[in-house]
Amino acid sequence: MRRSAVESPELSFFTRIDVVESTGSTNADLIALAADPAADRVVLLAETQVQGRGRHARTWVSPPRAQLAMSLLVRLPGIGPASLAWLALLTGVAVVDALRTAAGVPAELKWPNDVLIGSRKVAGILAEVAASAEGGAPAVVIGLGLNVSLTEEELPVPHATSLTIAGSRQTDRTVLVRSLLTEFARRFTAWRDADWAIDELAAAYRERCATIGAEVRAELPGDRTLTGVAEGVDEYGRLLIGGQAVSAGDVTHLRAQY
Repeated sequence: MRRSAVESPELSFFTRIDVVESTGSTNADLIALAADPAADRVVLLAETQVQGRGRHARTWVSPPRAQLAMSLLVRLPGIGPASLAWLALLTGVAVVDALRTAAGVPAELKWPNDVLIGSRKVAGILAEVAASAEGGAPAVVIGLGLNVSLTEEELPVPHATSLTIAGSRQTDRTVLVRSLLTEFARRFTAWRDADWAIDELAAAYRERCATIGAEVRAELPGDRTLTGVAEGVDEYGRLLIGGQAVSAGDVTHLRAQY
């Protein structure tokens, strides 16, 4: 995957798109870059990463050229702290739409922002707030790991999948990157232009989220467990289960075969 092959006119939203052969973590690299207040709308892709991180500090290792390992650095001027959580959910919506369009797979979301095909995870998203200059706009780095051509034997866990296994009509990673970045830029621009109002974004998220309406079990901090029907998400992006708002924890769809 060459930088020149990824760039295209519709991606003019981004100021930089860099491709490297290998790195420890694309998220860590862009978090370091965020110390520069001029750094904004930057994309970093790695052919492989050896110290990738998922939610709850889980490792995410990408075999060379079998996955997409990508991070984006964006700044959100004027956004309220309570709305920042919606950036990761927006990214999930963009990934689902890109995979449905470019790959022809029935992608959907598992709260908060895992991307599923059927009941199996094909992509994970990790958003991290980066250090910003005093008084500057909040900087957030969003990492995406997408399984593209992994075989069953190469999958990290049994409930994972890849685009190849799912019968995707598209596994060219350059085409996929363009689609993903185009959808993200479109969603982000609309959200920014709406002064970070979440009405339209929340409606799009709820429409694509398979967790809503499912019976779930949430493993919560403090070794607590909450079981019930996921009724929706609130204005902060928290999952509502039995009238309780869950902001962090592992959620299992009890009707799915995990």
